[in-house]
Amino acid sequence: MNTATATARTPYFSFKQPLRFGGEGFVASDDEPFAYRWYDKDRVVLGKRMEEQLRFAVCYWHSFVGNGTDPFGDPTFGRPWHAGGEPMQQARHKAEVAFELFRVLDVPFFTFHDRDIAPEGRTLAESNGNVRRIADLFQRQMADSGIRLLWGTANLFSHPRYMAGAATNPDPEVFAYAAAQVCNALEVTHQLGGANYVLWGGREGYETLLNTDLKRELTQMGRFLSMVVEHKHKIGFKGQILVEPKPAEPTKHQYDFDVASVHGFLRTYGLEREVKLNIEQNHALLAGHTFEHEIALACALGVFGSLDMNRGDELLGWDTDQFPHNLPQVALALYHVLRAGGIGMGGLNFDAKLRRQSIDPDDLVWAHAAAMDLCARALLVAEKMVVDGSLQRHVDNRYAGWETERGRAMLDGRLSLETLAEEVTGKGHEPQPRSARQERLEHLVASYF
Repeated sequence: MNTATATARTPYFSFKQPLRFGGEGFVASDDEPFAYRWYDKDRVVLGKRMEEQLRFAVCYWHSFVGNGTDPFGDPTFGRPWHAGGEPMQQARHKAEVAFELFRVLDVPFFTFHDRDIAPEGRTLAESNGNVRRIADLFQRQMADSGIRLLWGTANLFSHPRYMAGAATNPDPEVFAYAAAQVCNALEVTHQLGGANYVLWGGREGYETLLNTDLKRELTQMGRFLSMVVEHKHKIGFKGQILVEPKPAEPTKHQYDFDVASVHGFLRTYGLEREVKLNIEQNHALLAGHTFEHEIALACALGVFGSLDMNRGDELLGWDTDQFPHNLPQVALALYHVLRAGGIGMGGLNFDAKLRRQSIDPDDLVWAHAAAMDLCARALLVAEKMVVDGSLQRHVDNRYAGWETERGRAMLDGRLSLETLAEEVTGKGHEPQPRSARQERLEHLVASYF
């Protein structure tokens, strides 16, 4: 990455140079208040550079569209592109500041929704044109900086036209409008060399079954996703198509509730080989799961794709989108990623927002930099767990019986229910319980920190 490139306007952030790796011995000063203690992007971790193992991305929406509102409060951030001025000029200003942040953080990727980067016009054609003009600006900025696009997506949830969903809307004209919007966003993602394209069904669900035809809506959503896959192949897009599981927010029930629900949906419509999942910690929590459960299940089912690294507050039942700070949680999540072969074409996207009182521009730098450093530290812990192998040996030993000839015969169909019944009854066999050693394993995991 060329980190020396500077933006043309007055810098928005006070950090003069891109953040560097300072190591554990780094001492802050007025000239350099922060350096990474753990994120050494060139350090080799399990055969790959740390930067490639983590593939960090800054999201456009919370970082540059978010204004500090909450359900009970007005905006607090006061970004210069939030009010006044010609909309496209504001969008260009926002893009310049975004790439300034990417350079300061020395982050390799970014992500966006179409409506984050450009204003909606009077018609869809005008809206799509606005997105493409900003994409042209992105292309120049990306060429200058070496920063890449992890994924793009279309906002199919904010506008009132999508109040009853997009793909699952009872009105076929809304379905058609959403298809046209996704077509443009996918083509722009392809133009910018995106590694993935994400579909997030923010309102693909229902508020009451009294007015809902579940079978019809699921069929619509299956056809919509199939159309996206078909267009991907038509335009030659080589990236992954991702779906992001999310439960019960803002609707009462969402069809993409969790990893298991989405996998079942993909299999129903023959898409399990075409689509993978973008998994978020906060959504996992809202679905009643841990982050590592959702990752491990997606890996087991062959649909793991990418991660959104934002956490929820265990005391609040809504999507708080906070930056990660829990080292054991992140380390266990990355352990499962490494065990499955790594992040691949995905990445760690900070789909997180500042707290309402964090109003300084530099708070954006501190939030992302601290999160990146924590994830890097967690990666090194996960590496220890993989290399040491003790945890996996315990798991292997627990299931060792299934690797015997008899165990394999039970699974591959050579032994029937009747045969097993005769064998066990005739021998008077009584299986002996064995300890699962949970407390011992919890102590083992704690020893890595």
